[in-house]
Parts: sequence; C-alpha cells; structure tokens
Amino acid sequence: MSLYDAMFSQYGVKIAQVLVTKPDFYNEETRRNLISTLSELISLNIVPIINTNDAVSPPPQVDEPIGGRPGKRGISLKDNDSLAAMLAAEIQSDLLILMSDVDGIYSKPPWEEGAKFLHTFTSDLRHTIEYGQKSKVGTGGMDSKVNAATWALDRGVSVVICNGMQDKAIKTILSGRKVGTFFTDSSVGGSVPTEVIAENARTGGRILATITSDQRASCIHKLADLLISKQSDILDANQKDLQEATKSGLAKPLLSRLSLTPAKLRNLAVGLHQIADSSHKNVGRVLRRTKLADGLELKQITVPIGVLLVIFESRPDSLPQVAALAIASGNGLLLKGGKEAAHSNKALMELVTESLASIGATNAISLVSTREEIGDLLSMEQHIDLIIPRGSTELVRSIQSQSQHIPVMGHAEGICHVYIDKEADLQKALKIIRDSKCDYPAACNAMETLLVHENLMEGEFFSDICNMLKKEGVTINAGPVLHQMLTFGPPLAKTMKLEYGSLECCVEVVKNIDEAINHIYKYGSGHTDVIVTENNDTAESFQKRIDSACVFHNASSRFADGFRFGLGAEVGISTARIHARGPVGVEGLLTTKWVLNGTDHAAADFSEDGGRTWLHESLPLDE
Repeated sequence: MSLYDAMFSQYGVKIAQVLVTKPDFYNEETRRNLISTLSELISLNIVPIINTNDAVSPPPQVDEPIGGRPGKRGISLKDNDSLAAMLAAEIQSDLLILMSDVDGIYSKPPWEEGAKFLHTFTSDLRHTIEYGQKSKVGTGGMDSKVNAATWALDRGVSVVICNGMQDKAIKTILSGRKVGTFFTDSSVGGSVPTEVIAENARTGGRILATITSDQRASCIHKLADLLISKQSDILDANQKDLQEATKSGLAKPLLSRLSLTPAKLRNLAVGLHQIADSSHKNVGRVLRRTKLADGLELKQITVPIGVLLVIFESRPDSLPQVAALAIASGNGLLLKGGKEAAHSNKALMELVTESLASIGATNAISLVSTREEIGDLLSMEQHIDLIIPRGSTELVRSIQSQSQHIPVMGHAEGICHVYIDKEADLQKALKIIRDSKCDYPAACNAMETLLVHENLMEGEFFSDICNMLKKEGVTINAGPVLHQMLTFGPPLAKTMKLEYGSLECCVEVVKNIDEAINHIYKYGSGHTDVIVTENNDTAESFQKRIDSACVFHNASSRFADGFRFGLGAEVGISTARIHARGPVGVEGLLTTKWVLNGTDHAAADFSEDGGRTWLHESLPLDE
C-alpha cells in the first residue's frame, strides 16, 4: 500500500485501503456499511483499494448464499478476481476490467502453438477452451478470471479481461475500442464476430482463387444481371437512405454520391460484364518463364493479394464494383460502408451473396455492418492484407494515419490541374475546362486548379473562362500572380494546395510550361494533371516530366476512372509510387508468386563438383 500511495500521489490522486472479510458480503448490515464506505470515499475523490483481510478471516472456499437472499449466491473469495467480481456485483458496476499478464482469452494457453485470441467470449465457449494451471504472476490464473467474469456477467456487470501492461488500456476500453476479451451473453445480438467474418473471407477467397476463370466470370455476370432484374428493390432501399440523409442534413455532394438511378445501375452492369469478360487474364497468368537448368523450370505467376478491407463512404455503387473486382482477382473481401447508405448496401450485398452462392464461395465477401470501430478493423493484421479507403480526403488520411501494420492503398487528395498552353486550341480548352470542373465536382478526378499561360491573358480567353465557369455556378479563387494582375478580380485563394470537391476552383497564371510543371510539383497530389496544347512536343515533354499517376493531353481529367479506362470498374485510385497507380482494377489486386518445377535438383548439384550447370534461358510464355 505504501508503494501504491507513492505511485498514485505522483498524479495527485489520493487512495485509501479498504479491508474486507467474509461477513462484509454475507451480512446485510455490514454489506450496507461497505457500500456506504466505498461511496463516501469516491465522493471525496479518493480511490478505494480493496483487499481481503486474510489475517482476520480466511476467505470462504465454496459458493454461499448472500444474506439469505433467494436466487443469489456468492462467489468464493479465493483471489483478487473473485473479490473484484463480488464487489462489482454488490455495487452494481457498469463495467469490470480484470487485468492479466496476457492480452485476454485464448482458445488455449497463448504460448502454445495454435492458440487463437478471442475478442468476444460467450458462455457457449466455456468448455472449448484449455487453460493454463495458474498465472505466471499472482494466484488467480485465467480459469479463475473466466469464472469471476462469467459470475459477474450473470449479475448484470459487463466484463473485459485485458493485458494490464498495455498503454492506456482502461482509457482505450472506455472509448469503445476493442481491447482484450469482452464477455457477453451468447443470447444477445447473435451477430458473427468480425474476426470470424475475416477468417471466412480468407477461406472463401481461397475458393475463388482455385476455381476456374469461367466460374469467376459466371459469378460476376450473374451479379451484373441481378443489378437489372432486382432494380426496383435496390432503388427502394436507396430511397430510404436518401430520405434519412436529407433529414440529417447530409451535404449535397454526398447526397449526389449516395443516389442510385436506373442509369447508374445500367452502367454498373455494363462495367461488371467488362470485368467478367476479361477475367481469364487474371489469376494464374504466367508473367515469366525461365529454364534455370536442364529439367528445372521457374515460372512467375499472378496470384491474389489475400483479404482486402475496403472502407467507403456514401457511394453504394462502390459495393458491386469492388465485389466484382475481388471475385475476378480471387481475393476475399470485407466491406465497411457508411451508415448513410446502410439500406442500399444491405440490398446490394444480398445480390453479391446470391451470386457467390452459385460457385460455392458465399463467405468470400461480407459486409461488416456491426458498430465496430474502424480502428479495430485496422488492427486485424493477421486477417487483412490490404486496406483500400474510398471517400473523402479526411477518410483516406485518417485510415492512412491509423493503420500501422496493414498496407493502405489510396490517394490522400485529388488536387488535379489543367494547364492551358500558349499553343492551345481555345475552344478545346473551354470544353475540357468545363468538363474537368463541372461534370462531377465532388469526384477526386475533378479539376481544382486551372493554370493559364500568361500570353493568353492578352485577349478575351480569360474572360471567356470566367463567364463560362460563372454560368456553371463555379466560384473562382485567384492564385497570387493572377490576384496581383487584376484590380477587380476574384478573391485571393487561401491556399494553392486544396481539394475543393465542389463547384469552386482556383485559377493561376504561369509564364511557361516550366513554371506550370514546377507549380504542379509544389502543389499537386500526384493524382491527375492535364495539358491542353496543339504542340505535340510540348505535350510529350509535359507527360514525361509530370510524375502523377495520370497525365493527359487534350482530354478531361474526368477520364481518370476505371470504367473509362476499360477496367470495368475501379477499387479506388492510388497515388502511391509502388504497386498499383491511378485507377486500380483487377491488375492492382494481384501479386505474384514463383513456381519451380524440377526432378531431383539440389543446390549442391551446381557446385564445381556437382555436375550440373546453370542455363537461365528465357522461355516463351505460351508454352
């Protein structure tokens, strides 16, 4: 207690030891006195430290009735776990946290091979778990903790068993994050734990990876057909989401993304059929064949990444697109949609499940519809191989910052530029500017900054730009150079590095192509950048020097899209510099493995005395 006192005093916290004995729990008057004592200490901001007074009265060894009250029995006070459970039940605590020297409950002692961690413990698991004899510290052991936890749970106390050495464990638990093992009544909820869903995705993904390409294609074709045949059900569900979102005040750009229409569903179906028709080029495709030596052939082939977690906001049309790409690439998939699209996502997920059932891979794709914190999903590195966030800049940045162990593929921002060169066709330029900014201003591939060559400021072109944009309802902000040039012009932009995501943009003037390129280097996000010019040499120089994921000549930035690229759909757009870049279709969801076929080859055979020699001969892929 002296050590406790010294430690707590460093944080300005006062403590008091309360010693209890058997009668304090089994006698009504002393029970009332105990609860009164604890309540009084807490009201004085004094933390009570409760201990059994073993010197006065040894703890009981069998469960006994509490104060003669029918239907209630006391737990034997053998250790701190049972003491904590008894106290929690007596004072009607909301939560009991039992700390151990391990992270929580495992299916068997955690140091044994095959031990599986359980985030959730229900009563039906009680007899399926193997426990160690006792804890490495203290007297309780995990068996004792589970007994105490289930006893307290039966009396209305929520229980978490966690590792007491984890940093800020209590604060993290109280914030709602998944730490340790949470005890719950198996009759409550009935939802499948996320870990089980993820394991099912792994198993189902392996089925997708090993069936034929024709089977994967048939599954995607079926999903595309269901989007049309079940159109009325989908639109009814979507209407519910739109009504609830409108009532809650969802922003107009997000409402636009949330909305589904017959035209959108038809385009979705067309894209899915494209994915299905090209699915034979995916899993198991040979990229390289090498004859290492006589009878020893090496192949590099495409394989799925594993299990994907795709987190998306507002856009329910993402769900069938991403599902089709996962099927085509043989990946298991977890989908976490925004609550604003809950009805639409559920209706679409039913179609995905129906399609998967036709090839015996029902569990390969699941919609995580529980109230799991995204942070908990991001910590499941043993189940998830790649995270792909689709949504606002804030969502993508948040996921990228939170995920410490699972790779994240995405783009932080879509700050797309359109540069109008001095040799541009001005009518083409106006058309491309309008489409890049106004076709879908909430999209990540919409133009956010327009760069104009200074020579074009001498005629009417700048006025034509402003009049066209104003007619489309676009708010114009001026870059520093333009702002200095104009006495009465648009307001100065607060920053040149901004994704507006709406009918608003920035216009800036540059001296030449070099200044335009340097501007994009400084303020761009590596997403999509465009040059409008009739000089092919200038265009070629721009496309070589700009290192964004997409670089276009005389074409709208809105073409940075998986469907428009002929990929069928996209799982997202990546501005990363490894693996996939730009719109990510099936190819971006594949990795490779090496397959080696020999006879009796050993590495020692290629030593000076081994008798075998290296050939390293490239072989054609089609053999």
